[in-house]
Parts: sequence; C-alpha cells; structure tokens
Amino acid sequence: MYPRYNWTCWSCKWWEGHYPKGTCKHCGRVTHVSDTRACRLCLENARFDQTPGRAPDVAGANRHSQQLFFANMAFKRRVSELPAYVAWDGRWSQKNKNQLPHQPGTRFDEDAPEQLMLFAVDPDPEVLRQRILIEDSDLTRYCAAILADHARRYGWSVRQRNAVMQTLRMLQTVRPTPTALIRASDVVAMRRYDGTISSTMDVLAEAELLIEDVPTRVERYFSTKFIDSGALPDAMRQNLELWLQIMLGGSRHAPRQFPREPETVELHIQGLAPVVQAWVEVGRRSFAEITQNDIRSALAGLPKNTSHRHFAENGLKSLFKILKGRRLVFVNPMRGIDLTRVATNIPLPLDTQLIRAELDSPNPATALAVALIAFHALTGKQVRELQLTDIVDGRLRLNGRDIPLAAPVRSRLAAWLDYRKRTWPSTANPHLLINRRTAPRLVPGGHSFPWKDSAIRPRALREDRILHEIHATGGDVRRICDLFGMSVEGATRYLATIEHPDLTGEDRR
Repeated sequence: MYPRYNWTCWSCKWWEGHYPKGTCKHCGRVTHVSDTRACRLCLENARFDQTPGRAPDVAGANRHSQQLFFANMAFKRRVSELPAYVAWDGRWSQKNKNQLPHQPGTRFDEDAPEQLMLFAVDPDPEVLRQRILIEDSDLTRYCAAILADHARRYGWSVRQRNAVMQTLRMLQTVRPTPTALIRASDVVAMRRYDGTISSTMDVLAEAELLIEDVPTRVERYFSTKFIDSGALPDAMRQNLELWLQIMLGGSRHAPRQFPREPETVELHIQGLAPVVQAWVEVGRRSFAEITQNDIRSALAGLPKNTSHRHFAENGLKSLFKILKGRRLVFVNPMRGIDLTRVATNIPLPLDTQLIRAELDSPNPATALAVALIAFHALTGKQVRELQLTDIVDGRLRLNGRDIPLAAPVRSRLAAWLDYRKRTWPSTANPHLLINRRTAPRLVPGGHSFPWKDSAIRPRALREDRILHEIHATGGDVRRICDLFGMSVEGATRYLATIEHPDLTGEDRR
C-alpha cells in the first residue's frame, strides 16, 4: 500500500467506490459497508467457510476473531464439492448456484393442495432479505436455465437477470406450497419488497409456471362500476360479464365479432353504468324486461349532444346486440332508436415555432415521433406500434399504404437507430420506438412514451398536419382520404374549416 493511494489496496478502492460509509454490524468499525451492512474484511472472512449454493455466514465467521490479509495479493479460495447430480464439464459457470440444473423429478403441480392462511401477515423485509441470501430451492434451480436462455435471447443485462433471480427467491420464501404453480398476483405482491415484476412474470410464463389471475384495467373498472356494490341482480350480472368477455376477446361463434380496443370498452362501461343503475333502482331484474320506453326514459335524463349520452347510446347498442345474438333477450330494444350525433370541435393549427422546437428535441425518440406525425400525420397508436420491418429503403408500409419518408424524417430516423443500437445493442424488441422498460421485452411503449416531456400531444399535431393539407389542396377530400388513410366522414370535419371566419384571412374574404 502507498500513501498516494490513501493507504488502500486495489480491492478496497473498488469497494469504497461502490458502497457508502457506515458502521459494520459485525465488527463495529466505521468504514464502507455493503447493502447487508458488512465491511469487506468481515465478508472475506466469511467466504473462507462458504458452502456452494449457500450465502456466506458473515456473523458466524467473525464472532470470535478475524484473519487479516496482505494487500494486493491474489489468492484462490478452495473449491468445495459440487452436488452429485451436477456434471462437471470444465466451465466455471457451472459452479454458480444460479446455473445449477434442478434435481431429476422436480415438478410443479397445478392441482397441488394449497394451505390457506389463517392470518395474512406480511413477512418482515429484513428477515426476508436474509432468507433469500440462503434460499436455494427447486424453483430457482428449475428456472435457472430458462432464465439464462431468456436473458441471452432478449439482451438482458447481468443486473436484470440477477434481479429476476432474487425475485424468484423471494417468491419461494413466502410461498406456503412450494410445489404449486405461481399466481401472477403473488408476483405483483413482491413489488413491496422491490421485486422485478414484469421480467419475472415473463420467465415464469416461459417456464409454464404462471397462473394469470391479475385483472386488467378494464376488468377492474367493470368490477368497480357493476360488481363491487353487490346491488346488481344475478341475471344482469351474468349478461354483463358475457358482454365484457365477448367485447375483449371476440367471438368465433355466430354472430362473430372481432375484439374491441380496451379503451372503447371502457367508454361503453362509462355510458352503461348510470343507465343500468337507474333500471336496478326502479326494480328491473333482467335485461329481457327492458323496452324501448325504458331506454328512452333513461336517455332522457342525460343531456343531449354530450359525450355521456353518446357513450350510453353506443354502450346500449353494443350490449343488446350481443344479448340478442345469444338469444338472451326476446327483441333488441335499441332497434329503431337513432343515435345522437356528438358535436365536434373545430380543428385548430398549432404554433409553428413549437413544432420546430420539438423537431429539434435532444431526445431522439421524441424528435422522430414528432417528425412522423408532423410530416405524415400518423396517429399516436400507429407510432407506438411501428416495427423495424415496416420501414424499407426509406419507405413506410402501413396498413396497405406505401409512404415515402420525408428527408427530415429520414435524418431523425437514422439518429434514433444509432442511439437505439448504442443503448440496447442486444434487444429483441421488434418495435421501432423502445425505452428502458420495453427493451427487454417484445411489447410496444406506453401511451405517454415518448410524449411525457413534450409540449405537444400527438392528436393535436396530427390535426395540424391534416388541416394544413386540406387548405393547401383547396378542400380535396379524396386526396386527404388517400394520403392519410381517413374516412370521408373524418375528412369532412376538416373540410368545414375552409371557409371558417377564424381560419380565413382578411384579404381572402
């Protein structure tokens, strides 16, 4: 050791650069301690007696004395014998407990009897942290090879792989039935102990050990509106649950139906809830009792030309269409009732300086997303779901349309691809725009990515682009429909702005 290095060896310099100062709970010295509150000297003493597959016993190894070491002298710890069922092939990684194969005969039963808890008591976080250091169970051994292969294929870092393994150790520690399959709700409960949730469920699903029992956002909203109160009659509840199942999952039986978007189903639920509640309050026990007069009376209590009435009418139309197709009602009471048209707003242009500032955003993902919408009027959903294979030779192929990318879009696309390659070189996600959460998986980004830190929203930017085009073409609706893939009804909304007084210049008037 030398004074110029603060009387510190190389290993201790690394230790001081990675851990904060504190008091070691084993020797009482004030020095740099790890997350387990142990100094390096105590940890090195414990590693002498460490058993493969078990965490070092730091407290027991430093109870009576400590062995000092010469500085900067490499030493090799003695190797303990491996378990009998491990075949040695000369690779050091085989001695890591996270790489050991599971014992023959290890199985997880879907029908394993589970011991119900009499009192739901959460484990102490400190005790759980100590237990997972020595946990070496069939679950971790069973998932070790699957986890390693999954991490290699999806480009996970070592830190993420170890975090998933730690979460698996937590699960096996708190589970009352070690041989049962794992419920997704149990994995979500590990969030309180800083567990890795999404990646762990991906590994368990690949290992065929996961039971999906976590309701989606729409299902939770449905339960809040209809089920939790307990006032809904059984017949209505069963019909609504069937409607929700068909809306989300579709139907292959006649009458067939494609699955609807969760956002659309949520709007239908929002419109149905007050109407169904009003029927229950007046004594209706089944949807087969509902007549057109009941529907007109329920809709009369809602303000006209409002979104609430529009959602209610569309929700009732969808509900009774499905119930009539399944022969759960005698007639469709919505037949013959005209839907109220919702008054739309007038599209307004955005500030050009604001759009230019967002096009030059330091975030390459934001700059590319703004360019795709500002030049080609894509929707926010289309930008999120764009894949790398959708762009070939500077042309974007989207829903049967062949769009030549503008030069500013191509330059920002090249900058984003370079950034993506540097940041996530091994990712397997096929989507064009990815972030830290989606790079290790195959899912697209969320609704707020990459617009969270942006001053504009994708819908307003798309409206500005279409509005500019409709004015540049003098109201050519056919060209707008072909260029942006819109319907005639959607393009007519922009056509109404051609002679609008707020959007027309004084000289043109």
